[in-house]
Amino acid sequence: MNKLTKVGLSALCGSLAAVSSANAGAMTVSGSATATYQSTAGAVTGNPIGMNSGLTFAGSGELDGGQTFSYTITNADQAAFSAGSIVLTTNMLGTWRVGAADGGSGIDAKDDVMPTAWEEVDGTGMTVGQDKISGVGASMNIGWTSPKVIGSKLSLAYAPQNAGGAVNDKASGGLTSRYQYGYDILLDMNVDNAFYMPNVFVGGSITHQEGDYATGGIKVVQYDDKVEAVAGFVWKIGPLSAGLQRSYENPGLRAAGSTEYYANTAYGVSFNVNDNLSVSYGEHWSHKQLIRPETNEAVRSEATSIQVAYTLGGVALKLAESDVSNAQYLTDTSSDLETRTVAMSLAF
Repeated sequence: MNKLTKVGLSALCGSLAAVSSANAGAMTVSGSATATYQSTAGAVTGNPIGMNSGLTFAGSGELDGGQTFSYTITNADQAAFSAGSIVLTTNMLGTWRVGAADGGSGIDAKDDVMPTAWEEVDGTGMTVGQDKISGVGASMNIGWTSPKVIGSKLSLAYAPQNAGGAVNDKASGGLTSRYQYGYDILLDMNVDNAFYMPNVFVGGSITHQEGDYATGGIKVVQYDDKVEAVAGFVWKIGPLSAGLQRSYENPGLRAAGSTEYYANTAYGVSFNVNDNLSVSYGEHWSHKQLIRPETNEAVRSEATSIQVAYTLGGVALKLAESDVSNAQYLTDTSSDLETRTVAMSLAF
C-alpha cells in the first residue's frame, strides 16, 4: 500500500503528535477499501452489496547499533480497533513482540497458510464456522522469534491468561474464564524456500484450564488442559505454489456429548498466470469428534473455494466460487451453502 502521510514519532512519547527530533521515528498510514457483491444459492441474503474499509497505522524507529522497533495498530473496518503489536528487533537476541490479540504470534500464525489467489477458504464471505487452532495468538501475549539459522527460525509465545481479546494498558482481562496460562512453540524451517525446497512448519500449544466451581468451593466440572498442534508445508516453484497442513485441537472437556477433538486438513494450489492474473483452488475439511460417539455421531464439515484475482496497479478485481457442507457442524440441508462473491479492492 502507498503511504498517505508521514509524521515524526518520538520513541519516548506516548502520543501520535508530530515531534521534530533527530531520534524521531516514522509513522505511516495505509488503507484499503473493498466493495463486494455476494449471492448464496437457496438463501435469502437481502441487499448483496457491501463495503469494507480499513486503516493501518505503523510506526517505526531505530535504536543504537541498528536495532529497530515498530508499532502497528489495525482498524479493520469502520474505524474500529482490530489488533495491534509492539515489536523490538535486536541484533543478536532475536525479535521480541507484544501482541494485542492480532493472531501473529505462536501457532495462530499458521491457522491456515495455504496458497490462494485472494482469501482463505472461509474468508470469502461464506458462513463456514469451522473451528481452527489459535494457541495464545487470540489473547494478549508476549512472543520471541529467534534469528534465522540456515533459513529456519523458532518462535515462542506466552499468555498469562489465554482468555482471548485485547486489553488496554494498566488493565487486565479474562478474570471469569476457565482458560489460564498458555504457551506456544513453532518451528518454521526453510522460510525462504531455498533451493526450491518447501517451507515446512510444525508447532504446538498448551493452555491450562481450571474447573468450574459451585458456591462453597465444591468442584462441579473439571477440565483437562487444552492442547493444539499444527504441521504442514508450502512449496513454491516459479509461478506455482502448493501446500498441505493438518491441525488438531483437544478442548479438554470431559462431559458426555462435549467435543473430544477437532481434526482439520487443508490444502491449496495457486498459479500466477502473469504479473496481474492469478488463480487458485483450496479445500478445508474439519472433523468434529464428540465424547461417547456411540450416542453422539461425529460431524465432518467440508469447504472448497475456486478463486481468480486480477490486479492492475492499486485496483484488484476478485471472484470466488465457494461451497460448504455441514457448515458450523450442522447436518441439516440449510447448512449446505454455495456462494459467489465478486469484489473490487482499492489500496492506498
